[in-house]
Amino acid sequence: MSDEPTDPQTDGGTASKPTSEEPTEFEEHPLEWDEPENNNKAPGERNSVSQPAEKFDDRKLVTGQAKYTADYEERFPDLAHAAVVRSEVPHGRVTAIDTDEAEAMDGVHAVLTPSSDAVPDAKYTSAGQSYPEPSPWDMNVLNEHVRYVGDPVAAVAAEDADTAAEAVDAIDVEYEEYDHVVDSEAAFDEDAPQLFGEDEVENEIVGHDYDRNRMSNIEGEIGDVDGSLDRNDVHVHETEWETIRQSHAQIEKHTSLAYTDEDDRQVLITSTQVPNHTRRQLAHLFDIPIRDIRVKKPRVGGGFGGKQAMVVEPIPLALSLAADRPVIYEASRDEEFYAMRSRHPMQVRARTAVTDDGRIEAIDLYALSNTGAYGSHGMTVAGNVGSKPMPLYSKVPNARFEADIVHTNTPQTGAMRGYGAPQGTLALEGHLDEVARDLDLDPIEFRQDHYMEVGDLDEIAGMMGGEGAERRIRSCGLDECVERGKEAIGWDDLDQPDEDHLHRGIGMALSAQGTGVAGDELGAAQIMMNEDGSFHLQVGGVDIGTGADTAFIQIAAEVLGCDENDIIVKSSDTDNTPFDYGAYASSTTYISGMAVKKAAEDAKERILDWASRMLDESAENLETRDGEVVSEESGDSVTLEDIGYESVYGHDDREHILGKGTHSTEESPPPFAAQFVDVTVDEETGEFEVNELVVAVDCGVAINPGMAEGQVEGANHMSYEMAVSEGVTVDERGRAEVSDFDEYGLPSATETPPIESILVETHEPTGPFGAKSVAEVPTNTVPPALSNAIREAVGVRINEMPVTAEKIKAALDGN
Repeated sequence: MSDEPTDPQTDGGTASKPTSEEPTEFEEHPLEWDEPENNNKAPGERNSVSQPAEKFDDRKLVTGQAKYTADYEERFPDLAHAAVVRSEVPHGRVTAIDTDEAEAMDGVHAVLTPSSDAVPDAKYTSAGQSYPEPSPWDMNVLNEHVRYVGDPVAAVAAEDADTAAEAVDAIDVEYEEYDHVVDSEAAFDEDAPQLFGEDEVENEIVGHDYDRNRMSNIEGEIGDVDGSLDRNDVHVHETEWETIRQSHAQIEKHTSLAYTDEDDRQVLITSTQVPNHTRRQLAHLFDIPIRDIRVKKPRVGGGFGGKQAMVVEPIPLALSLAADRPVIYEASRDEEFYAMRSRHPMQVRARTAVTDDGRIEAIDLYALSNTGAYGSHGMTVAGNVGSKPMPLYSKVPNARFEADIVHTNTPQTGAMRGYGAPQGTLALEGHLDEVARDLDLDPIEFRQDHYMEVGDLDEIAGMMGGEGAERRIRSCGLDECVERGKEAIGWDDLDQPDEDHLHRGIGMALSAQGTGVAGDELGAAQIMMNEDGSFHLQVGGVDIGTGADTAFIQIAAEVLGCDENDIIVKSSDTDNTPFDYGAYASSTTYISGMAVKKAAEDAKERILDWASRMLDESAENLETRDGEVVSEESGDSVTLEDIGYESVYGHDDREHILGKGTHSTEESPPPFAAQFVDVTVDEETGEFEVNELVVAVDCGVAINPGMAEGQVEGANHMSYEMAVSEGVTVDERGRAEVSDFDEYGLPSATETPPIESILVETHEPTGPFGAKSVAEVPTNTVPPALSNAIREAVGVRINEMPVTAEKIKAALDGN
């Protein structure tokens, strides 16, 4: 995989020049700032942005010098290790806990139960989201009323992990067991076992009905969907789809280390995507002032949304307070599958009203989402089932989306890459493919007649957000994504196998996502100039292995005209870096990166002012490049190092050059993807082989093309897993039937088909140097494209994930 953007006309490379050189402005929803001129430079004219750059932490990672949370153990000689007693019943109430034997063991420093003084009895949500959290406060740190196999009941801190495990085994818990329910449809019945009683939930969410285990109901509509469906001149099509419970399968397990520092403040070193949200949540939960909590994020070995939550942090903090010593908790791999988080399994129904000539008059989506035992992220994930894929077809005049989010006695769900969009994309893109086939329409042209273009006002995105939530489309590379994807996969030139029982087909699917949460994000950054003309960049944005720190450096270097190596980045420490919402919603480069850009521009203004005095020229004639400030008129120059020394040691008006930037926006520009899947199916057995995955992605300007490619390929692999893996299955008691990677069936490198990623660069005028998001949109598309390819190859539709040979054979046999 090359980091170099190449010319697609010569070698089928991975990046093309922006399709529009100038931002487009509209009368409605105008831009709120003017883009600097250098935002419009073509990639080859830039010094740092849209150029290959070594990932900031690569050398530390490959040499083992990078520090993850568990690597901080050696700094605390009196460190205790935590272990958790988890419920063995799917639903019930703890009637007795005998901790005497555990407390008497040598090396045990603390044993906590729900009634312990160090354990808060307040309700909270683990969801790391904005404040107030749009998730119900329905959780306790330790539980008497348990709702799934894995609910935390007690916790231990001991001198080492083995002693902690022995102490946990020595704790005897008695339960009064209740009836339980694991199926989302059954849970919605009026006579189903009820997971939450009165006064067991605070901050209840719109549409809740706990008598029916409904955490929330959401709906939105534009136009008149029922009227369109009732028309005599339309064909009404209806399909149903089902998705898996997918694990994040991150290499680094949930790990958190808590201690009290010399100022009697609580410090957590933790593997998290949301340091500032975690600090706020812990402060509220433990009734500690926010100023007295510090959250530090070291290197993170993968998050994918599973760490966009305060999953484990309260337990080591409570144990540290009780034991009066540092405590680390590292989840086991077994716990990762049954007690942490997973993607919401859903059932989605799609309906459309389509005229004889192929005009879609209405789209209607309904989702039943299984949120598991607790409601973390439940409503917002379900909302994205409609609000992400449906706006892709902004030319459809009537649209409706509704979702019911229900509780079951199964493991907790939460945020995961794509955040509801994969479920909705499967349903909508599979459905539209089936409609095109029923009406004998070209599946690509059918989509093209309805999908959005530059200049469109996307009203469907505002369907769930109320008046004023619509968005204007300012960049869109869908046409190029489709054409380049078609060419790469060989859409118009498909050869069939020689064997009569083998059939080859190509399927496609489109996808749109968002870039941040419109009106609900904030990033901040500060940059300090050193005497020698180098810089320290402090940013709240969170790098969870994506390369965000590297992108921040490239953005700052482009503005300042310096080498990337002259910038040191420090991120994600709530004591030492500015505020940021965290790494989620594909917001990091767009929101945090724009804050970095503003901070660099602020510093650059001061640099140019000093250079103006030193060169005796107007600042308007000066520009930064190659470590210097150069006069565009005279050609005279002064180095950044000279400015650095003069500004702090000179004789007149000394100052430390600082730049600050804060960014929030009502915008959330969609990236786009066109997915193509080439599959060969054996009609005799149902066995299939995916020959190739091709995905073309419009990500705006790629700040670092190599990293962007990596994000696309990683996301497409995750999407492929969602299409062919069983995911985390549960037994009749709701217990996860997976305990390690071997059982989970994550496709290995040798089991994954070739993935060709194509970057289609447009220019998003609201993003830093034209960038928008890239990391989530390719997560959505393989399941529908694979289903569509199989339909093309052998004429049967698989609408329940995962796709298996058994399902294909059964469909071929008419079963």
